[in-house]
Amino acid sequence: MSIPRNDWTKEEIIAIYNKPMMDLLFEAASVHRQYHDPNVVQVSTLLSIKTGGCPEDCGYCPQAARYHTDIEGNDLMTVSHVKAQALRAKASGSSRVCMGAAWRNVKDGAEFDQVLEMVRTINKLDMEVCCTLGMLTENQAQRLAEAGLYAYNHNLDTSEEYYKEVISTRGFEDRLQTIENVRKTNVTVCSGGIIGMGESIEDRAGMLVALATLNPQPESVPINALVAVEGTPMEDEKPVEIWEMIRMVATTRIVMPQTQVRLSAGRMNMSREGQAMCFFAGANSIFAGDKLLTTPNPDVNEDMKMFEMLGLIPQKPFVKAAQPETVEAAESQFSALGEKPKWSRPGHTIERNLEASQKSKV
Repeated sequence: MSIPRNDWTKEEIIAIYNKPMMDLLFEAASVHRQYHDPNVVQVSTLLSIKTGGCPEDCGYCPQAARYHTDIEGNDLMTVSHVKAQALRAKASGSSRVCMGAAWRNVKDGAEFDQVLEMVRTINKLDMEVCCTLGMLTENQAQRLAEAGLYAYNHNLDTSEEYYKEVISTRGFEDRLQTIENVRKTNVTVCSGGIIGMGESIEDRAGMLVALATLNPQPESVPINALVAVEGTPMEDEKPVEIWEMIRMVATTRIVMPQTQVRLSAGRMNMSREGQAMCFFAGANSIFAGDKLLTTPNPDVNEDMKMFEMLGLIPQKPFVKAAQPETVEAAESQFSALGEKPKWSRPGHTIERNLEASQKSKV
């Protein structure tokens, strides 16, 4: 097996994406079989531990407080509730629990301490723990690592150029800085994006360039299809064609051969046949459960029927990296610093985001 390249250009990736479908599938499937068992797919459960009320203006997100999306917000879950959900997920075949909080960035204090306890609790259940909590500092990343965090998710969302058309409340460089902070620990990186937001093929390639040129490349790359939610600025975007998802998965597999490519949001609109093509093209992870944070997702029983039909086996935990050790809070070498990092606020105006926020006042 060769070492993955970190010098991909946008032109090279566009050329791969635009290959005749049969050639693209053959190449992607061949690469996939070199680095992964094609009949093993990880099942992960995504749990929204704090929903709604986010101050950001991400054009795709129903959790943004400024948009009228009828999302029911909730305070941070208790540790016992999270443990119960994790046990349920484990019993249904999940080997990873991903916890998401609708925060702009992590803030030291009681809530973050509670999240650290959630991480310790799930890691002790012998499950991989992933968190997506917004931007975080190096010290906060170290505290998560000590608690037993396996992966940190921080999506780039799209290309650096198109990012400015999606979000105005934070900068692309903050995404990269957070990933860099995670890389200073033993926590693996999960970072991907969304297609179907009105971006071009060049933008899709640009996002993959940003990910594939990281050294090392992310251990996980989620590929999401936009779920257009009424009330968000992107409510009128056309659904992503299955062929676009297949092309995106296949291209990601070719340029990041060792990475787990995660077939994420948008599966509700995919047939079993379409999902099977994505697995053939190199996807080797799905999210199970009736919801992905706030958007619909296929029922886990339906997923298990699909696995049986395709002869797929759920991946066991800690196959790609060793289980982290959990350090109890009392023995931690890292403590809260009360940091107040100055994450960027570009402040430019995105017309459709502004219009959507004004509609919510009517």
